[in-house]
Amino acid sequence: MKTYIGTKLVSASPMTRAEYNAYRGWELPANENGADEGFLVEYHDGGKGNDSRHAGYISWSPADVFARAYRETSGMTFGHAIEALKQGRRVSRAGWNGKEMWLMLVPGTPAAQLKPGTPYANALGLEFCEILPHIDMWTVNASGRRAMLPGWVASQSDMLAEDWRIVE
Repeated sequence: MKTYIGTKLVSASPMTRAEYNAYRGWELPANENGADEGFLVEYHDGGKGNDSRHAGYISWSPADVFARAYRETSGMTFGHAIEALKQGRRVSRAGWNGKEMWLMLVPGTPAAQLKPGTPYANALGLEFCEILPHIDMWTVNASGRRAMLPGWVASQSDMLAEDWRIVE
């Protein structure tokens, strides 16, 4: 077998193995412990729904397995934040001073139109240029000024922080 690592966005509710089987309308197998603590897990990013009460695929996970695989989206690592950006989500850090600041992934474009008289058009002498994928930051300063900062770069503190969260 090969080794894999994954990042998924899921919803989960605490539920014993017996409760999950009852929820699905199944009989608990005789060789399984119904009191096992765990979670009903709904996957949002893949697989078609397997239960009419849920849009995504659902399954049950033992509590210890769940705890090693998932963390709440209000305490993510930088790696999790990058994966969330790749899924089209906005992310921020709890530790940032500007509480309304967030990041977004800009996918780039192979042929961005450069308007005459703009700095890019003037410097390049072109009508079109490729813009590569990058991360932009929505900033808010102490006086309330709001602005988009193109090409945000993470600091060492940002990369090692575990207070990243998804901005809804």
